[in-house]
Amino acid sequence: MSVERGVGRGPLYLQVKQALAELVGQDGYAPGARFVTEREVCERFGVSTTTAVRALNELVAERLLVRRQGSGTFVADSPVPVGVSASPPVPPRDHTVACILQTGGGGHVGKLLAGLEAALSEHGYRMYLKYSDNSAEREARAIREALAANVSGIVLYSAEGATDPAVFDEVRRQGVPIVLVDRYRPDVPTDVVMPDNLAIGYEVTERLIALGHTRIATLWHETDATSVRDRLAGHLKALRDHQIPVRPELNVLRRYEAGVVERLLGLTEPPTVLLCGNGYALAQAIEDLVALGLHVPGDIDVAGMDDAGPFDILPLTAVAARLPSRELGEQAGELLRRRMTSGEPYRDVQHVVLPIQVRTRDGAPGYLQVVAAD
Repeated sequence: MSVERGVGRGPLYLQVKQALAELVGQDGYAPGARFVTEREVCERFGVSTTTAVRALNELVAERLLVRRQGSGTFVADSPVPVGVSASPPVPPRDHTVACILQTGGGGHVGKLLAGLEAALSEHGYRMYLKYSDNSAEREARAIREALAANVSGIVLYSAEGATDPAVFDEVRRQGVPIVLVDRYRPDVPTDVVMPDNLAIGYEVTERLIALGHTRIATLWHETDATSVRDRLAGHLKALRDHQIPVRPELNVLRRYEAGVVERLLGLTEPPTVLLCGNGYALAQAIEDLVALGLHVPGDIDVAGMDDAGPFDILPLTAVAARLPSRELGEQAGELLRRRMTSGEPYRDVQHVVLPIQVRTRDGAPGYLQVVAAD
């Protein structure tokens, strides 16, 4: 089916947009009336969902139409006449996606970005990167900059702590879809794609117990994020399931700080393994153990709850979880793309949880030993 007679020349979405704009004010489309749906636009003009959504989005931006959450699209109460610009004008969203990340380091982030690009580039979306340096204030600024740039969507690897919920309200009001990766916000209803963080804490701990460890100390790079809280919950559950007492001096959500390793090793019953929340905590632990003249493994062992860090931690660890980094990016990109073309970016938000892998040193083709210099 071709575009209806009377639609002018030019890009197809502009032809559809013009034809839809001419319907406003005609019979059945008075101010406040329900407007044609995305599906009806596709059927009437024989165009793709992407074209229909873009045409409708531009009419919403120009204030001829309004969207009501959960209800649909309606003719604005005071629609701007065809050919007259709204004031102030709102530029149409382009095919750009903002990727706002807490840090740019490590192979985990690189693989995540590769997955995002694979999911979005084939559909004509461009990406630009912004880093928050794990600061809630910088994250809020980056989100507002993305909105000012009229991006079509946002992928957010959120900073630790609570970014002002008003920022997310602003994103929602503007109808820009946002997908969080790695962690969710309990106070903000958004789509999320994340690894099974509860399983990470549980399965890594269970493997350590199978290796004979019962005194396991946890060390964390972050403490104020749902990902680490879920991992701690999994860790504690594994201890309880194996009737191992939870010890406040070992099994806590403790931010890594100078001297913590030395204090742990000075306990009457010191840990036999340091279980690190991510690769950054593990890198610091290795550095401190070497400074204390200890061998890893030998004097003490280390384990990791993920491979997000400054280098590949897996060869150093007795047990470590491997994150589905590329899959996180691919699924976040695909979910965001569907939201950007649906016209209903916040309907029935989804929490997509991906399985993780856990490996042990014995199952690796090789491993590293850290030995203090004489």
